[in-house]
Amino acid sequence: MANLPGYSEEDKGHGKNEVARYQRKSWKYSAVRRDGSFHYVHSTPFGNYSFISLDATLNPGPKRPFNFFGILDQKQMEDLLLLAKESSRSNHSIWFGHFTTSTILSPSPGIRSIMSSATAYLCGHLHTLGGLMPVLHTRHFQGTLELEVGDWKDNRRYRIFAFDHDLFSFADLIFGEWPVVLITNPKSLLYSSAKHEPLERLLHSTHISGCAISHSHQQCTRVLVFSLSSITSVAVKIDGVHLGQASHLSGPIFILKWNPRNYNNRTHNIEVIVQDSAGRSKSVHHIFSAREDIHLRFDPLASFILLTDHCIVARVLFVMIVLIQLIILITFRYRAYPEHKGPPGFVNLTSFSLHVLSKINIFYYSVLLLTLYTVLGPWFVGEITKGKLGCCFSFGIFVDGHFLQGSVTFIVGILQLVFFNIPLMVYLCWSLLQRCFGHSFRSHLHQGKYLKIVPVHLLMLLLYSWQIYSCYFLHMTYGTLALLFSPLRTWLTLVTPVLIRCVWTLNSAELGTFIVQLKSHLSS
Repeated sequence: MANLPGYSEEDKGHGKNEVARYQRKSWKYSAVRRDGSFHYVHSTPFGNYSFISLDATLNPGPKRPFNFFGILDQKQMEDLLLLAKESSRSNHSIWFGHFTTSTILSPSPGIRSIMSSATAYLCGHLHTLGGLMPVLHTRHFQGTLELEVGDWKDNRRYRIFAFDHDLFSFADLIFGEWPVVLITNPKSLLYSSAKHEPLERLLHSTHISGCAISHSHQQCTRVLVFSLSSITSVAVKIDGVHLGQASHLSGPIFILKWNPRNYNNRTHNIEVIVQDSAGRSKSVHHIFSAREDIHLRFDPLASFILLTDHCIVARVLFVMIVLIQLIILITFRYRAYPEHKGPPGFVNLTSFSLHVLSKINIFYYSVLLLTLYTVLGPWFVGEITKGKLGCCFSFGIFVDGHFLQGSVTFIVGILQLVFFNIPLMVYLCWSLLQRCFGHSFRSHLHQGKYLKIVPVHLLMLLLYSWQIYSCYFLHMTYGTLALLFSPLRTWLTLVTPVLIRCVWTLNSAELGTFIVQLKSHLSS
C-alpha cells in the first residue's frame, strides 16, 4: 500500500499536523495517492480484501499540543458508514489510520461501532508511548482488533500481515533486522476472532505454513518489496518438541505437514527458527489452540489505553475539579465561622484558612474569577495554524471561521488547575494563616520552622516557574501575539506576585477578627 522513504528530511515533520503541507508530501510514498478517508479493494482470484482509510485529522490543523486528538463530524461518520457497507462484500476489511480510536472524537454511535465489521484497525499516534508500552494491542468489544505499530520516523518500525485461508496474521518488525518470520498457520490464539475469521479451518489444515523472508542487502524501497537471500533452515517446534524442517513451497512460503487434531485439547506453543545463508537467524513463537472456546486476554493496561475515550474522561475530570473548587470556595464564603473544639489540627487549620480566604473580598474574587475564567474565558489569541489567527478556550478553538471542539484543551485546563490555580489558592490560604498567627513575611521566616516553611515557598516557586515556562512555550509555538494576549498565561504570571504581595502587606486591622478567632481557638 505504501512505498516508505529511507532516512529523509521530510519525515522529520511528522506530528505537526499541518494537513495541507504534509499530506501532499506523503502522496509521494502512497500507492493510492488520495486525501481523506477512502476505500481500496485488493482483488485476488480467491476473493476481495477491503482497505479503508480513516482520516480524523483536524481541518484546519492546529499546532501542538492541540492536534493530539482527531475529530470526525457527522458527515464524515456517514461517509465512513457507507464505506463500511461497501466492504461487506469483501472477504475481509482492514481499516487503517493515524489516531487510535481512544483519541478520536466522534458522534454517536462512535467510530468503533462503524468499523465493527472490520477484522483489524491498524494505527499509530501513540506508537509505543516512548518505549513504556512496547506492545499496544487490544480487541474492541465488537471484536475488531486495534493494533498500534511503533513509529517509522525515529525507530524504523513497520508491520507485515497476511491472510492464510482468510486467517489474519501479522508481525511488527524493526527495519534492517533479518530474517523476518511470520507464522500464518496455526495463527496466534491471542489475535483469533471467531466473528471475523473461519477458525474451524485450522482443524482441517494439513500443513504448517508461514512466510520466511530474508534480505542479504539493505536495499529496500518498500517494506513489502525486497531482494532475498536463500533460507537454509526453517525448523518448527511445538511445545518444545522438534516437529521437523519446513520445506520451501514458492516465494517466501515454507510448509510442514502436521495433524492439528493432536493439539485440540488445550493451548500450545509453536516456535519457528529460521536461518539464512548469511548466517543470520531468527526465532519467533506464539500460543495457539485448535479449539474455539479458549481465549487469551490482552494486556489490561494496553486495553485501558486503547479502549478508554480519553477526551470524555478529560472533560469529566475538568468539570469535576472546577465544581469542587467552586463549591469549596462559595461554601466557605457564606458559611459562618464554626466553633472548633479540640486541638488545632490540620483539618481545623485548613478549614480556618479557607474561611479567611473566602471572607476577604480581594482574595475571594481573585480566586473565583481565575477559576471561572479558566472555564469560560479565552486563554489566548494567536497563530493557531500557520498564517491563521485563532482564539483558544477550554471548550474549543475558533480559527479561520471554523470551530474545533475541545479535546486537548480539557487536559491543558486540568494541568492549569492542578499545577497552578489550586496550588496558588492553597498557598494564599497558607500565607493568610501565617498572617493570622501574627507573622509578617520576615518574621515567619525566623520562627525556626525552616523544614516546614521553606519547602512550601520552594514548591510554589517551582510551580510559578512552570507557569513562566508555559508562557515561553506559548510564545515559541503560537507567536508574540499569543504571549501578549494570554490572560491565563502571561497576565496571570504577572498578577500572581502582586496577589501574593497583598497577602503579606495586608493591613492587620482587616485580619483583626480572624486573629482574635484563631487565638480564641488556640487558647481553648
